[in-house]
Amino acid sequence: MFIAQQLRQRNIAEYLLYMWQVEDTIRAFGCSLPRLRREYIDRFDYSDEQKEEEADWFGNLIKMMNEEGCREQGHLQINKVTLQMLSELHAQLIASPKFPFYNTAYYKVLPFIVELRNRGANKEEGEVETCLNLLYGVMMLRLQQKEVTPNTEHAVKEVSTFIGMLADYYKKDKEEGLKFE
Repeated sequence: MFIAQQLRQRNIAEYLLYMWQVEDTIRAFGCSLPRLRREYIDRFDYSDEQKEEEADWFGNLIKMMNEEGCREQGHLQINKVTLQMLSELHAQLIASPKFPFYNTAYYKVLPFIVELRNRGANKEEGEVETCLNLLYGVMMLRLQQKEVTPNTEHAVKEVSTFIGMLADYYKKDKEEGLKFE
């Protein structure tokens, strides 16, 4: 909860990737709050009060995962909405002539998006989701200490730059409001 709050303020893309990891962490503990508390939350260097807050937060996420039918796979509605907001901002930035650097970054990653979709990624998902799935997948490979090919490393570097730019525009839009025309 504490990490999520910080990330949501600082970088919406990192927040979303973190929340996807939280969903997978909950699944790894069988959607069991007692197990999550005992084997995960108690390991943090938090006060007892902070551990209670964290447990309440995880408990609410578990409840939502059960209610929304994403115990096994998929994402919580709150995360889908965040992704939708990013996707809508992406569409506005692409359509506007006022953001040439964003457009350049987008066209630089477009071949990677096309390649990922051709390799069997979900063709229904949007471009932003495809990029985030790449970043999440590579993050999971690294956590498992599995090899990441140089081509994938290159794609991740470009996609990270692009998603970082989108996250920066998201933050600026929330704080100041972007003018698209």
